[in-house]
Amino acid sequence: MKPLYFVPFGVIFLIGLAFWWGNGREGQNELPSTMIGRPAPELTLAAMPGEPEFSREMLDAEGLKLVNFWASWCAPCRVEHPNLVKLAEAGVPIYGINFKDDPAKAADFLAELGNPYTAIGADVEGRSGFAWGAYGVPETYLIDGEGRILARVAGPVTTSTFGRDLGPALEAAGIEVDLSD
Repeated sequence: MKPLYFVPFGVIFLIGLAFWWGNGREGQNELPSTMIGRPAPELTLAAMPGEPEFSREMLDAEGLKLVNFWASWCAPCRVEHPNLVKLAEAGVPIYGINFKDDPAKAADFLAELGNPYTAIGADVEGRSGFAWGAYGVPETYLIDGEGRILARVAGPVTTSTFGRDLGPALEAAGIEVDLSD
């Protein structure tokens, strides 16, 4: 047998090894955010009928709080919603930004699943989402008492993303939250 016969198998093996190594790396699918450590951007929001209005002053208030971009048409938003309800029940203020959604459908979504939000604003044209660097919905930001972004969850808040991205900061502030069923 000629030695060149084994070269294609060696190349395939090396490519497979590279894929295997790459898939095992922790955090490789995380989307970076340039907003961490910076002041939360200004808000360009419309009022949501029947809901307390979300303002900049709320972001600058003392204590940790969450800002959650969501929409009624978003399936992952439906998945994360029970966890947001648990966070709100534990005393974490959550401010909702309804992203490019029909107000009536947003109201129906909250009536069906519960309303964990302290206040809500509507990002009708997506300007606030763009300013915050949001890739889509759901997206959640942890804000400190000086209005700075401490952490971000791109995608639904699950037990895994909570434990990795939000839980440690809330725990350090003395807020205990258990998202397990």
